[in-house]
Amino acid sequence: MRSYPDVEVDEDEFAKLIRRMNPPRVVVDNDSCYDATVIRVDSANKQGILLEVVRVLTDLNLIIRKAYISSDGSWFMDVFNVTDEAGNKVLDGEVISYIQKSIESEVYFFPELQNSIGAMPSKEHTLIEVTGSDRPGLLSEICAVLATQLCLVAKAELWTHNGRVAAVLHVTDESTGGAIEDPERLSTIKKLLCNVLRGNSDSRIGRMAISLGLTHTERRLHQMMVDDRDYEMVSMKGDVDDTVRTHVAVMDCLEKDYTVVILRSKDRPKLLFDILCTLTDLKYVVFHGTVSSGKEEAYQEYYIRHTDGLPINSESERQRLIQCLKAAIERRASEGLELELQTEDRGGFLSEITRIFRENGLTIRRAEISISGNDTFYLSEMSGNPIDQKTIDLIKGQLGDTVLRVKQKLKVPPKPPEMVGSVNFIFGNLFKASFQSFR
Repeated sequence: MRSYPDVEVDEDEFAKLIRRMNPPRVVVDNDSCYDATVIRVDSANKQGILLEVVRVLTDLNLIIRKAYISSDGSWFMDVFNVTDEAGNKVLDGEVISYIQKSIESEVYFFPELQNSIGAMPSKEHTLIEVTGSDRPGLLSEICAVLATQLCLVAKAELWTHNGRVAAVLHVTDESTGGAIEDPERLSTIKKLLCNVLRGNSDSRIGRMAISLGLTHTERRLHQMMVDDRDYEMVSMKGDVDDTVRTHVAVMDCLEKDYTVVILRSKDRPKLLFDILCTLTDLKYVVFHGTVSSGKEEAYQEYYIRHTDGLPINSESERQRLIQCLKAAIERRASEGLELELQTEDRGGFLSEITRIFRENGLTIRRAEISISGNDTFYLSEMSGNPIDQKTIDLIKGQLGDTVLRVKQKLKVPPKPPEMVGSVNFIFGNLFKASFQSFR
């Protein structure tokens, strides 16, 4: 019998060939549902495609009202009911075209451009990542260091949770307007920022990194906070019991060899994206799922396995997943007064405004700084008391030529829902759901 030598197959090239033979099909339907745009995505399945499809939708600030997910086997089939932020259908032709082109090309054929854990090279910004123990005035100290080094913060986002903080800052050289490339200068900035992060007695020393590149900020913040173990429960004075609003159950579905994850929480934008980030980064694959949201509450149900094909098989892994999912829900749901600022003068703005907050006894719970000049801060008093009108008036007087808008969020927790008691009942209901529920 003739023998043949072993032939090595380039799996990456083979996978690319399969994807090109089965390109995704994206249908945007504004007729079948009276109050939402229905987006259907069908394609050959691949790892991470669900998260990237949701990323495209959430980056456009679209609200996912319902979703049906099925990716068991080699085929991927999802349906999303979406609206814009005002609750209207997506009728803009340019937006619809962007959704179709992004999912059918970049997300599917070039996932490495979107699924970035690190940073992609860029000459426009220097990327600074910071994690550590949260304390009042930390962002102000970081901004002060950058200002002394003639750096401008073009864009930044900061999250706090469970006493930990993570921030991603896009910084430019004040003189050139581009990325900072001098190694000696970068070393000095890193040394000074590390000194700022050491300004506490916490046993977990803060970490920071500098690179020349761009990254998906929100995805990166989730990864940074998981690496920093913000999901571990700590004793925080004055904190409210998180089970009042967030409910996570992880159960076995032995007859189908899945792990079932059920989440009930207060609804908010980008909630689905945050959950999928966590499941993906923890190496879980979603095979089936349903998502629905009402005026107050969101319900999510997933059937998952680990990337090795096995369901969760230990109590410790189960508890860690529950903790991580609760953290993912809570990170972007910071309590505090929402303050929106708009200014045309960006030079030194962030350093100045954070100094004003600190001097008025306020601490930043979350922040979103944009290049456009529309910035949002979520603030609370260092003492934990509500911010009074006198403090707001003082801040308005110090800000000068800045447009300021205050929005106080209500803190009324929803009634705790009853959990589903039977996995068989849940599993049966999932597959009884059909596309008719989206019409």
